[in-house]
Amino acid sequence: RRWLAIVLTFLFLYTGLSLVPPVLMRAGAEGPANALYTLYSPLCHQFAFRSWFLFGHQHAYPRAAAGSDLMSFEEAAAGDPHFAGMSLYDWTADLQLKARSFKGNEDMGYKTALCERDVAIYATMLLAGLAFRPLRRRLRPAPIWLYLLLGLGPIGLDGFSQLLSYPPFEFWPVRETLPAYRVLTGALFGMMNVWLAFPYLEASMQET
Repeated sequence: RRWLAIVLTFLFLYTGLSLVPPVLMRAGAEGPANALYTLYSPLCHQFAFRSWFLFGHQHAYPRAAAGSDLMSFEEAAAGDPHFAGMSLYDWTADLQLKARSFKGNEDMGYKTALCERDVAIYATMLLAGLAFRPLRRRLRPAPIWLYLLLGLGPIGLDGFSQLLSYPPFEFWPVRETLPAYRVLTGALFGMMNVWLAFPYLEASMQET
């Protein structure tokens, strides 16, 4: 009877807690902040150049390859001791590890524990789940073809076109996704997840 409330509570806590670490870092509570970063670490790559930042000059710092109007990650992080002695422009395993462990600083702000796309996915699932409540008795599941087209298609195209441009593949010039694309594709994926799964869950729970 309460399955939807349980799912929505989980989505609220999961999304909301991912936004807490930068608040804690700003307040000087690095211990609790690092605990939350560690908790979310297996669930997201946490690359600083693909994450939201709070309390800094910008809300995000995409790599220079993204061609964004925002200050690039390479420029913003160049003077931070965390990246001392390494090139921020070369795609290396060391860069990925450093960008994953980098929490931020006073100038850039502090990153969230989930990346831009993941925040968009789970926040949209929460909002779509709330919108589902008054429709739960009437809404039919999304057709599979529509889920593939709107849910998996954009996020797959955006993500894989980026992945396959980097080593070891390098099928085409490096493509780094803009934050706006990450939000859009994540939001579509989250919305379609709810539209496909929640009506089936409702029917199953009613039968039970």
